[in-house]
Order: sequence, then C-alpha cells, then structure tokens
Amino acid sequence: MVTLRKADPSDAEAIARVHVTSWRETYAGIVPRDHLDSLDVGACTERWREILQSPHSTTFVAEDEGKVVGFVSGGAMRPPVANYEGGILALYLLQSHQRQRAGSQMVQQIAQHLCAQGFRRLAVWVLAENPACRFYRRMGGIQLLEQTIEIGGQALPEVAFGWPDIGMLAAARGAENGG
Repeated sequence: MVTLRKADPSDAEAIARVHVTSWRETYAGIVPRDHLDSLDVGACTERWREILQSPHSTTFVAEDEGKVVGFVSGGAMRPPVANYEGGILALYLLQSHQRQRAGSQMVQQIAQHLCAQGFRRLAVWVLAENPACRFYRRMGGIQLLEQTIEIGGQALPEVAFGWPDIGMLAAARGAENGG
C-alpha cells in the first residue's frame, strides 16, 4: 500500500534515485542511451535539494513500507500553457508500483494542493512517446499543445495535457484503471 506525504530536503537522495531509475526504465529507446547512462544520482540529489527548499513548487513522495517509490512536484506552470497556470512539473513512479493507483493518487494529491493554492487549471508536459500519455488521457487530460525539445542532442516531440477544472481532478477517486 502506497502512502503519500509532503517531501522535505531530507528526501532529496531518495527522490533522485527514483528520478534516475524512472528515466532509465521509461525512456529507454526514446531518449539517447548515452544521455540515460550519464544521469547521475549525486547531481540529481543536489538539484532536488534546491527544488525542495524552493517556495515555487511543492513535492509529495509516494512511499511503500517506508521506501520512496515515486514523487510528484507541482506549482506554477512556467510559462503558462494555453492559460493553464498550474502545472505538474514532475511525476515519476517506479515501474514496480505502476498500475496500482499510486500514480492517480499522486495526481489527485498535487491537484488538491494546487487547487487550495488558488490554481484553477492544470497542465503537464510529457514526451509524446512516453507510455504515461495513456495514463494522463485516462485521468481526463485533454491534449493541448505539441512542441519539440532537445534531450541528449536529439529533438523529441513533447505534448501538453490539461485539465480545465482542477477541482474536478482534485475530487477524482482513483485513476480509473491507471496509475
């Protein structure tokens, strides 16, 4: 059973491990292999320590038996996406814990938090080839925009999904077969 709690700077290394592992699990065959191989938990830990001390976003961790298995970070979408001012800035969950509703719990948790902060619409950017696109569609996300980003020297398509009413997402129960 996965439980969620607000992250603090002491969670930086555990979040970094999930972040790096999730990238390697999810983006193999999508992102250049040398970029995935170059991901460093130490450098990622330092970046997460800074993020967790910043007032510009909030992060929640998903734990299973005291071990961090996922996380979600949200705040103001910079820049806003088609007037969707709130954003899921990062959401990663180890493959071993996917399709057990943890992902949908994390989305609902960040939506509730952002709704309480006054955000009314929510968006997330996702690599177009990421299997999570199906998850966001099942969660009611509407495809808003497409763009190309560069990762590891390769141009990759990315799509934005949005929820025009964050309150409905915050009140949703369980990801309807996902997460």
